[in-house]
Amino acid sequence: MRKVITYGTYDLLHRGHVRLLERAKALGDYLVVGVTADGFDKVRGKLNVSQTLNERMRAVQELGIADEVIVEEYEGQKIDDIRRMGIDVFTVGSDWVGKFDYLKEYCDVVYLDRTQGVSSTELRAESGHLRMGYVGKRVLVEKYLRESTFVNGVDPTCAMLDSDESLAGCGLVEQVYDFDEIVGRCDAIYLASHPNQHYGQIKRALEAGKHVLCESPIASTRETCQELQALARSKGLVLADAVKTAYSTAYHRLLLLAKSGHIGRVLSVRAVCTSLVDLGSEDISSVEGKWTSSKAWGPAALLPILQLLGTDYRSADFVRADLEGHAGFDAFGEIRLAFEDGYGEAVFGKAAKSEGSLVVSGTDGYIYVPAPWWKTDYFEVRKEDSSQNKRYFFQLDGEGIRNELVEFARAAERGGKCGLYIDDSVSAAIAGLLGQFDASKDHIELSPIKLGSDTCGEGVAR
Repeated sequence: MRKVITYGTYDLLHRGHVRLLERAKALGDYLVVGVTADGFDKVRGKLNVSQTLNERMRAVQELGIADEVIVEEYEGQKIDDIRRMGIDVFTVGSDWVGKFDYLKEYCDVVYLDRTQGVSSTELRAESGHLRMGYVGKRVLVEKYLRESTFVNGVDPTCAMLDSDESLAGCGLVEQVYDFDEIVGRCDAIYLASHPNQHYGQIKRALEAGKHVLCESPIASTRETCQELQALARSKGLVLADAVKTAYSTAYHRLLLLAKSGHIGRVLSVRAVCTSLVDLGSEDISSVEGKWTSSKAWGPAALLPILQLLGTDYRSADFVRADLEGHAGFDAFGEIRLAFEDGYGEAVFGKAAKSEGSLVVSGTDGYIYVPAPWWKTDYFEVRKEDSSQNKRYFFQLDGEGIRNELVEFARAAERGGKCGLYIDDSVSAAIAGLLGQFDASKDHIELSPIKLGSDTCGEGVAR
């Protein structure tokens, strides 16, 4: 009996897939089809898969062409499968010519011409075509524009900067100069404008029926954030925090490990986010237009605390140091949260530097994420017995932005929050805590920080 094997994602199964499988079956007597797992697709950078693994496997099985359907889960599995199953022929589409020649050592390799005129990519684009507008700080707008090009179904349409800078060098979309024009031309808006503008811009976009992905915090108080969330729900729209960290694979996996009891009961979470690149001495005159430390870094620092310990904290204490000569502009701060069963500490600064790590302490070990933890591809679980320590590595493409855009587009297509990794309660808690940080009269006030030659740099913290 001549055995044949082929692999694929088989997302949105179409006639091109069917034809390819029929021709693969004709190469032998027994056809094995490997369907790539969701996690393996992400590792390979394939972020636009619409259907779950179970849905894709069921679709292949129901065709009745394959004699056996298996899951492809890791790099190098093809060699293992060919050896283990006694495969005689490996086959794949002709767009991979040469890619799998290394398998000729183990079996025959056949490249089949694909059916012209149809692809899963085109089907996804047709079913989830989301015209996207981008508003705000240039460095963030350009970053999200670049990452959008990797996501099928998201169509970058136009952009507006909150400065007099030009997007000419970017060359990805048309630059416009009116927010209402952005709203009128797009289905969804990415907002990276100054936090003071978020509430008004989000409300205008939602009232116009547009989905919004906004740099956190969404609003300046818990109440105004909840008001916007209620407005989005009433219109069947998506309002989401653009905290890319939540969508990085490593961060998401460490949350799952911690919540599943891998380090026992979580007792404390300490997250540090600091950077000196946005408050160079030459920029002091324009500091009022910049984001404060709490607005720039507070959301990321608070995220793991609220996602692991919850939003029902008993008390919140604040420490801050303002920039000398700019009262109200916090250059360094801490938010300390006490819970019934744990403690969280968020540290952030734009005029101070510390180890930007994340430490989650538990009764049976701890999780350590090295700096910069907010865009890591690696973390460690450490135990009292060091022989039980384990390191976890995950590929990180686009700092988590690509995954974020994929889930945002999916949620928009479905008219709800399905797939988004930050709950409304966490969004509201972030807005509320940062609002309290600004308004509180009971915080520990450190003497102002003076910028000088030792605090330098250029660029933007985020």
